[in-house]
Amino acid sequence: MAQQTQTAGHVAFVGAGPGDPELLTLRAARLLAEADVILHDQLVPAEILALAGPQARLVPVGKHGFGPSMKQDDINALLITEAGRHDRVVRLKAGDPGVFGRLDEETSALDAAGIAYDVTPGLTAATAAAASLGLSLTRRGRNSELRLLTGHDVKGFAEQDWRALAAPGAVAGIYMGKRAARFLQGRLMMHGAAPDTPVTVVENASRPTERRLASTLATLAADMEAATFDGPAVMLLGLAPSVAVPDIRSRQEVS
Repeated sequence: MAQQTQTAGHVAFVGAGPGDPELLTLRAARLLAEADVILHDQLVPAEILALAGPQARLVPVGKHGFGPSMKQDDINALLITEAGRHDRVVRLKAGDPGVFGRLDEETSALDAAGIAYDVTPGLTAATAAAASLGLSLTRRGRNSELRLLTGHDVKGFAEQDWRALAAPGAVAGIYMGKRAARFLQGRLMMHGAAPDTPVTVVENASRPTERRLASTLATLAADMEAATFDGPAVMLLGLAPSVAVPDIRSRQEVS
């Protein structure tokens, strides 16, 4: 929470989770119901926005991958403006605000303006995807660490510790990796990853439109191109779907 003396309204950063409203925290639902204004990411579904109270004004701020987006500086300025006008401002972010959500950039702007805030975490996509598949992100004897990576950063394709990721048993959740599939495939195999390393891709994790792709490192780029995912997707490196997980009729399986 910001340590400055509060001179304006309060900003609550709220994680919307992966999309299923039932995966929201009770605190998140309460803050949405009480908010005067909600600045929300484009990826937040209508079912979650519907939890806003009748007094709330909904303001889309359009953070969405490679699509049209509001500039980060403009979002920061809008947060400060709205906090000067309203007591209860919610900044609603897809997933968890602190996982590739540019949280620090927005809290730094509020710190500089002397505006108080707090953060309500949300379920991040990698956790939701693994749960949907009936998988554990960590397992005794397999992996003693879990990495959360982005396929892109401000400079383009993101460089990683490829040797560590290529090690047998390594597990990683890779965000924003759809356009980086061929790059990831090449870097990992160049550093010794086995071609049959499993990679499971989950699009729209937890939502009725969820789709799953079971692939391997050797075929990842071709499989991703054939799957034509158009929603947010997370790659689970090192994990294969469990055969014990029953099919869910409302979800589609890509094989």
